[in-house]
Amino acid sequence: MTMTRLVVATGNAGKLREMQAYLADLGWELTLKPEELEVEETGDTFAANACLKASQVALATGNWAIADDSGLQIDALGGAPGVYSARYGKTDSERIARVLRELDNQTSRQAQFVCAVAIARPDGAIALQSEGVCRGEILESPRGNGGFGYDPIFYVPEKKLTFAEMTPDLKRSISHRGKAIEALIPQLAILQQISGK
Repeated sequence: MTMTRLVVATGNAGKLREMQAYLADLGWELTLKPEELEVEETGDTFAANACLKASQVALATGNWAIADDSGLQIDALGGAPGVYSARYGKTDSERIARVLRELDNQTSRQAQFVCAVAIARPDGAIALQSEGVCRGEILESPRGNGGFGYDPIFYVPEKKLTFAEMTPDLKRSISHRGKAIEALIPQLAILQQISGK
């Protein structure tokens, strides 16, 4: 079977490795998008941003492309930071500090991580989409050294751990990104059979 190239619409090598771990057995050859190719996230939902990135990267490279957009939604903040999760501060620690400040004295700390994934054909048309959600709550101070972003303050009660305290395998099995990609795998396998012939 020939390998079909799937361009991951990110410049982040860590995200590429994470995608490879999910899709290892499906016969796609994953590569990073060209460094100079920047796609502005102008959508007002995670799904809109994922579709935008996948479509533009597919068109620019002439290959299949996969993109995701994800973020943290906090119930008590009306769903903020939401699509602005990455822009809520300049660094991870600034973003965490801002969330903790805005939640000061809040007893309701329910939250969820959401991830939307989109796959585009080489002509830019969206072929597949999915969304995954992981519910949890926001701690009053960070815990754990793993992960990235808001992981040290996102606590999953069933596991009694923050994302930053989990092993990569455990996080992958319950995370929003894991669920979103998991939902696509059966359809991706079919696409690979069609496009890999």
